[in-house]
Amino acid sequence: MGSGQVTDWQGKHVTVAGLGVSGVPAARALHGLGAKVTVVNDGDDARAREQAAELEALGVTVRLGDGDTLPDGTELIVTAPGWKPDKPLFAAADAAGVPVWGDVELAWRLRKPGAADWLAITGTNGKTTTVQMLASILEAAGLRTAAVGNIGVSLLDAVLGDEEYDVLAVELSSYQLHWAPSLRAHSAAVLNLAPDHLDWHGSMEAYAKDKGRIYEGNRIACVYNTADKATEDLVREADVEEGCRAIGFTLGTPGPSQLGVVEGILVDRAFVENRHKNAQELAEVADVKPAAPHNIANALAAAALARAYGVPAGAVRDGLRAFTPDAHRIAHVADLDGVAYVDDSKATNTHAAQASLAAYDSVVWIAGGLAKGATFDELVADAAKRLRGAVLIGRDRELIREALARHAPEVPVVDLGRTDTGAMLEAVQEARRLARPGDTVLLAPACASMDMFANYNKRGDAFAQAVRELGA
Repeated sequence: MGSGQVTDWQGKHVTVAGLGVSGVPAARALHGLGAKVTVVNDGDDARAREQAAELEALGVTVRLGDGDTLPDGTELIVTAPGWKPDKPLFAAADAAGVPVWGDVELAWRLRKPGAADWLAITGTNGKTTTVQMLASILEAAGLRTAAVGNIGVSLLDAVLGDEEYDVLAVELSSYQLHWAPSLRAHSAAVLNLAPDHLDWHGSMEAYAKDKGRIYEGNRIACVYNTADKATEDLVREADVEEGCRAIGFTLGTPGPSQLGVVEGILVDRAFVENRHKNAQELAEVADVKPAAPHNIANALAAAALARAYGVPAGAVRDGLRAFTPDAHRIAHVADLDGVAYVDDSKATNTHAAQASLAAYDSVVWIAGGLAKGATFDELVADAAKRLRGAVLIGRDRELIREALARHAPEVPVVDLGRTDTGAMLEAVQEARRLARPGDTVLLAPACASMDMFANYNKRGDAFAQAVRELGA
């Protein structure tokens, strides 16, 4: 089970760690290939029992309530990406010399000969949007493609299904990259790097190293963010194929081997003849929806990967025009009395909230929730001059209040001491009271939602509903 393709799975003893969205397809696929599959799972709830029953009907062995013990005879573990590297199961595997793959690694190894190239994207924020933009551009170029990975379509389904693809737009999380040692993309991008999931990785260095794995063995282009030096450092450290190029994207005027913005036009000075003198117009800033700075950066990264794959300039424009972002990503809800109300509930960490706040000149900020160990000083110091006011909700709101007191003491703050779901209506009412014509009331919580809401979607829905009630 070393680095090469495994062609004969008949009778191989494979342990799948974890049920859920990656474990069930992995168990099915391996069983279908003739492997002897055992699934181990920490939980033993109703959902797990339901999934276990489906797999057991196929002839897969499932052990619920024990994810720590290595089953006898295991030759390979295929793990769900979220399982932490320090779990006892992996220590036991290491001691027994058993390799551990993630679902992405399994999909990479199971590709058919002549299979689709992978254009891969990671980063702390913006991955899903950028992958969807890239797929839209590739489709506009007439290529058979799909947005896959951490985002909907399972990579295993894409690789093993009957549909034939030319190229895949692949979103990869740091967890998935950690467990994918032999992945070698055609080209890849790291959009940005900010502290996140440090409880899982153990340190910022380990987190960055896992993100940087996406560049290993790239053939054509390693795309990095010129405004985020850490992404360029990862390119420098990567072991790539001869002739692979480092391609930067910037919101400013691009230099040679970069994509950037000139007078409202997205331009390419990387994939053109004589890049020292020439530039190719790709699209207008107005073609990017919404045209917030961080989203223009996403569009440039998507364009760079598409151009690395040989896509013509016209398809970049057509693909960006055709793209519609998912809900709760800087979504304009309404204008009331000259004030814009914007839902960016997806801004679940400080880095995303910082990008969101930077898109507006004068903001009444609705923030708070579960901080997940984050600190807010840098975010508040950066945004202080834009803040008309702040309305704080959720369990860890005090951390944001303290940062506001330190870095923006003149900004009025409303601290809502309730965590029931009705708090959102009150938050929007308070924000409206603080706002003046020309302001933006922005839900960019910088925190996770689970203290008050099932997920960030429900939080964003509550905000939009509250805005509609005010408007009525």
